[in-house]
Amino acid sequence: MSDNNTQETKPLFQRLSQTIVPTHYDLTIRPCLDKFRFSGDVNIHLKVKEPTSSIVLYAADLEVDNAKVKSASNDELHGKIELDQEGERITVNFDHKLEKGEYELALNFAGEINNRMRGFYRNKYTTPDGSEARFGASTQFEPADCRRAFPCWDEPNFKATFDITLVTQKNLCAISNMPIKSENELTDDKEWKVTKFDRTPIMSTYLVAYVVGEYDYVETKDSNGVSMRVYTLVGKKEHGQFALDTAAKILPFYADYFNIKYPIAKADQIAISDFAMGAMENWGLITYRETALLIDPKFSSMDTRQRVAIVVAHELAHQWFGNLVTMDWWTDLWLNEGFATWIEYLAVDKCFPEFDIWTQFVADTFARFLVPDALKSSHPIEVPIGHPAEIDEIFDAISYSKGSSVIRMLHDYIGDDAFRKGLHNYLTEYSYKNTVTENLWSHLAKASNKPVNEVMSSWTLQM
Repeated sequence: MSDNNTQETKPLFQRLSQTIVPTHYDLTIRPCLDKFRFSGDVNIHLKVKEPTSSIVLYAADLEVDNAKVKSASNDELHGKIELDQEGERITVNFDHKLEKGEYELALNFAGEINNRMRGFYRNKYTTPDGSEARFGASTQFEPADCRRAFPCWDEPNFKATFDITLVTQKNLCAISNMPIKSENELTDDKEWKVTKFDRTPIMSTYLVAYVVGEYDYVETKDSNGVSMRVYTLVGKKEHGQFALDTAAKILPFYADYFNIKYPIAKADQIAISDFAMGAMENWGLITYRETALLIDPKFSSMDTRQRVAIVVAHELAHQWFGNLVTMDWWTDLWLNEGFATWIEYLAVDKCFPEFDIWTQFVADTFARFLVPDALKSSHPIEVPIGHPAEIDEIFDAISYSKGSSVIRMLHDYIGDDAFRKGLHNYLTEYSYKNTVTENLWSHLAKASNKPVNEVMSSWTLQM
């Protein structure tokens, strides 16, 4: 406490300026699992909208060096890196101003393959005979941990494309969002390989994913020709068959329901041995806790199959609602999750009518929020988010279960035909862009000729 009794306050969280916008990342990652370390380099294509002598972006738990920018005319400037550890940002300062135009920012970086199940982290598993413990590595970037893997504009409305390259030991699988473009031996070390992946669609940083480890897989194609795999630890691939069959039914259902083609050539799912979430909807490479994806075909119950089908349906829904069209900021994350939690039941009911899944919605979803919503500590479904760290504190059964329940109510209120039409128009207009909740309400109102915004705001903005 200071002598004059004034209290220090933390500076308010500020989002990154929109005066510098990334459009593309060329990213190379070199994981060394023996040392739990990785190194990498990234070239970020930028649009500078106003003259500036500094570039601010996110980086956390990384050693970043050798910053330089290159202009469209190939002029090169070296920058000095200033670290803001508390703000998880770096500022690259230049002696001369960058004028309006296009640039490439090049950075080298290194970090730990951590054990905290966020960023780029390690996961432990044993060989099939149980005799030896080994490690792989995987990513978990939502909401704001991409910055722990490489320097980036780690906010959902800074969308860009990504060319990802993984340099790994030859005996390991290297997997990412997109199909493999090329795989070659490392020129100066034949025990290592270089795996390059196709360019991603325009997407948010939290949806980037890559995994390195020893994996088996089962594979198929859905009725629209999308390649699908379920990756498991070696010796468990038959445990992924039900999830694969489920995804092959549900992905075409969504493509038909939204009337929008799935935009990537593959839709992979992978079971990770150490995983903090239930699952994560990374575009083209959905990661799961093992118990949320894998089923022993000899001992599975109906309840287990239903649970896996629901989780798979939830994550596949996000491939459109969340990935193709993304919330502008985390305040609207409730809509992403509430929508997926509602439509997972619709999809499973259509693809597995024998489950009679809607009879479980009230007990498993609707009833979950009734007790917390009756307490003084309750809150509206939609709560403003400042710092991304607030998400875990705010998002609970009210946000997810009550959110999905009001989406179900809205669907019944305007009818399925109007709902599908409005949803299609919304997803079409905002493909590869960012939105706020009111954008969806507007399209559903136009399709149904009903006062959707007025009705829904009364449910989402008050207790």
